[in-house]
Amino acid sequence: MQPQEAGLRLDHYLVRQLPEQSRSSLDRLIRTGSVLVNGEAVKPGCKLRAGDSVAVAVPAVPAITNRLQPQPVDFHIIHEDEQLAVISKPPGLVVHPAAGHSDGTLVNGLLHRYGELELLDGERPGLVHRLDKDTSGIMLAARTEAMHRLLAAAFKERQIHKTYHALLLRSPAADTGRIDAPIGRHPVNRQKMAVRQHDGRHAVTNWRILERFRNSCCFAEIGIETGRTHQIRVHMSSIGAPVLGDALYGGKSQTVQADRQLLHASQLRFVHPASGQACHFTAPLWPDIEAALALLREQFRLA
Repeated sequence: MQPQEAGLRLDHYLVRQLPEQSRSSLDRLIRTGSVLVNGEAVKPGCKLRAGDSVAVAVPAVPAITNRLQPQPVDFHIIHEDEQLAVISKPPGLVVHPAAGHSDGTLVNGLLHRYGELELLDGERPGLVHRLDKDTSGIMLAARTEAMHRLLAAAFKERQIHKTYHALLLRSPAADTGRIDAPIGRHPVNRQKMAVRQHDGRHAVTNWRILERFRNSCCFAEIGIETGRTHQIRVHMSSIGAPVLGDALYGGKSQTVQADRQLLHASQLRFVHPASGQACHFTAPLWPDIEAALALLREQFRLA
């Protein structure tokens, strides 16, 4: 590195040196040990010094056309323009290809509907965020490379606000709350995430109880200040209020049938990067959540 670059954070330095790579992909390379400073793996915020040696191992990406094909996939369009699309993802739909899900994903469906999509980040053309397979609701997709960069930056700067609704197995004592607890990979079960005070990533979740029921369940509105894997599911479980139906984090119920975690991404608020217009989009609750909510209101309504 050059002397004038001393003092830069590692992630900022790499953005300058590798403009063809997205910020998210560079961050992933750093956190997986594919970036070494003086032969050692470090954190993204590591401050570089004059004379430091920075080595980056960028994995080869096979031709995406060999793996990703446009396919008709069912999802609802809430809004679309020339730069972006807002969709509502059904539960059970995998967002992007992964082990065991090589096709039939939301990405395949986006390629089918928007043939002009740039192939970004190797496997996720147009996507700037994700939802778990069994979480339903609103998502934002870029239709051009330039818009992808702008939306990714807006997410990074927390200028895009997401609101979720969920049925919880147990009601917190307070009507509102804020959970500030770092999240990392579970030390034993690698399919799970967990609150990790010493080595987790910063994560903040806000919740507000909208309705309580006699069987201890509740209906809640949830906002996130960060976007960690399984964040809402982990945080709400950590305070004894797991998402109803979430078998992985202790949310199975004896009184309410649920085949998945009853968590729904309801709203997106952001300023459109191209037009400057304030946007607010809503995805109605998925029918299985509506049915569970109707059952709770009928059988367990508080007097």
